[in-house]
Amino acid sequence: MLDYLPFLILLMILAAVMREDAVLMIFYLVAGMYIVGRWWSRRSLRAVSFERIFTRRAFLGETIPVSLNIKNSGWLPTLWLNLHESLPLELVSPNFFRQIVHLGSKEETTYHYTLYAQKRGYYQVGPIFLRTGDLVGLAEDHERTGASDILIVYPKIVPLAHIGLPTHSPFGTLRHNQPIFEDPSRVIGKRDYQSGDSLRHVDWKSSAASQSLLVKKFEPSIALETIIFLDLYAPGYELRTRIDTTELAIVVAASVANWVIEKKQAVGLCTNGIDPLQADQVPVPLPARKGRGHLMTCLDILARVQTAKTLPIADRLEIEGPNLPWGTTLVLITGQIDDPTFDRLFQLRRSGIEITLILVGVIPGFEDLKLKARKFGFVVYRVAYLVDLEPWRG
Repeated sequence: MLDYLPFLILLMILAAVMREDAVLMIFYLVAGMYIVGRWWSRRSLRAVSFERIFTRRAFLGETIPVSLNIKNSGWLPTLWLNLHESLPLELVSPNFFRQIVHLGSKEETTYHYTLYAQKRGYYQVGPIFLRTGDLVGLAEDHERTGASDILIVYPKIVPLAHIGLPTHSPFGTLRHNQPIFEDPSRVIGKRDYQSGDSLRHVDWKSSAASQSLLVKKFEPSIALETIIFLDLYAPGYELRTRIDTTELAIVVAASVANWVIEKKQAVGLCTNGIDPLQADQVPVPLPARKGRGHLMTCLDILARVQTAKTLPIADRLEIEGPNLPWGTTLVLITGQIDDPTFDRLFQLRRSGIEITLILVGVIPGFEDLKLKARKFGFVVYRVAYLVDLEPWRG
């Protein structure tokens, strides 16, 4: 309107000096167009709504089609509407979707675009900016900002057929020397009934045949848990290869977690990276659980977590280690292993925790580290590149 202000002032002066009705009519026309245009654009923009329809979670390499539904629920048509949708640069280029649309009364239209899950992460799709105005540009444009949505791209999962872990690892139900742990699915014989035995364990058929009360004898066993410790402490990785190596560590963690869940065992996750959704940015450790639902919770964290200068992994082990149940297998995925970490792992080993190290990236002196780990009773593997997981595919 400011651009037309000198023109309106001139019309007012001419109308007053010349006392011409035509000049006065032009002044009223321009002023009326400004008032009506301003009211119309503001009213019509309020009636515009949108809905963004897409899958909120995707795996690496997938394409995500997005439908953007724009609706005018009012009686006034929207003469023109400028849509500008902000998009993550990691998922699409250019990082926006823009369109000019005309919406009639009660009309709606749908636009489509595609996002590409090229990188693991936690992304914001939107916000959308809506802008409209009058036809001739007398009134200033009116704008609205629509809400954004969240898209989570999971890390790559390598389907593993087996992992070369020690035979005493807890994948499956293990034999145990303490008879208090008995597996009712593994009957190894029968014995005479003793006071205190559960009647549910009585073998009634054998008891009837032998004329004495017999109970089933079970193989002592215990079902154990696996906790993945993912080291994302930034100074522990060489700066030049930090991004690639930490991403590889996350892929290894996701693949191991998926494999454990497929074996119908419980897996937990603890990391020293940062999570943008956590109040203190350090993810709360996930206790060991079974099932695909729990796996998706682990993958949510692995999708969001970022490398940072937080606590060294040795400190994280010192804090969380005492909370681990006896017999838990601890899988530490890291890019380096120092003396404090070795000492902490050895203490956990002595307290009944099984230790497996998976070193990612190029590790100088790996063979010496491997020999040292064997002296401590650890199993050590190296995954320098993604192809090093191929032997575990089966």
